[in-house]
Amino acid sequence: MTQAENETTIVLANARKCYGRNVAVKGLSLEIKQGELFAFLGPNGAGKTTTIKMIVGLLQPNAGDVYVCGHHIGSNGLAAKARMAYVPDQPFLYEKLTGREFLYFVAEMFGVSVETRDHRLESLLSRLDITEFLDQLTESYSHGMKQKIVIAAALLHDPSVLVIDEPMVGLDPRTIRAVKNLFVEQTQRGGTVFMSTHTLDIAEAVADRIGIINKGELIAVGTLEELRSQAAREHSLEEIFLQLTEANEYE
Repeated sequence: MTQAENETTIVLANARKCYGRNVAVKGLSLEIKQGELFAFLGPNGAGKTTTIKMIVGLLQPNAGDVYVCGHHIGSNGLAAKARMAYVPDQPFLYEKLTGREFLYFVAEMFGVSVETRDHRLESLLSRLDITEFLDQLTESYSHGMKQKIVIAAALLHDPSVLVIDEPMVGLDPRTIRAVKNLFVEQTQRGGTVFMSTHTLDIAEAVADRIGIINKGELIAVGTLEELRSQAAREHSLEEIFLQLTEANEYE
């Protein structure tokens, strides 16, 4: 995280989400700063995707508040979403568009000029290695190719906040390295990246801070060193994650 940037860009204030009697997220409070790459970890069903959907406005909390770039996601959602990009765990594309047409559509939707669009795409297409497939219909794309296109689309308008759920699924090792570098560069320019992932070594390598959620509760948050201290282990993030979540299960 850049030292000069410390404005809070994502705030969850006692956010709670229920599905009937099932409480998916239990009064979660969390602040993410500008210029921060935050990794959000948890077992399956822990509440990660529900939290993300509240941040991006796809779900409204039953209680509490969510703010993005100072805008309340419930009462001023359009202003928040204009500053944000979201990549879900299952990439969505319009299958009767080519990759190029989809990217041009996204650029136009966010008001990106043709000159800026082409300049940014030149770098993104090269680094994500998608030029060869750009003029094919997206219905023919593999999962990995779809993931590359939606990541490029998310970065195209240079969002203040990038929220991404399982970004590395289906990607080859070379592309994973490129995506990690793109995320780090995004934070170095003052952007915020909120990344949910099961790929613990990636979180360990690039995250400024890490949050661990289990059974809808935030059970740990901090730098890797702070989590090591909390877990009383000087070992890998995987071992820390397992210890903290297992302890929470017993509690």
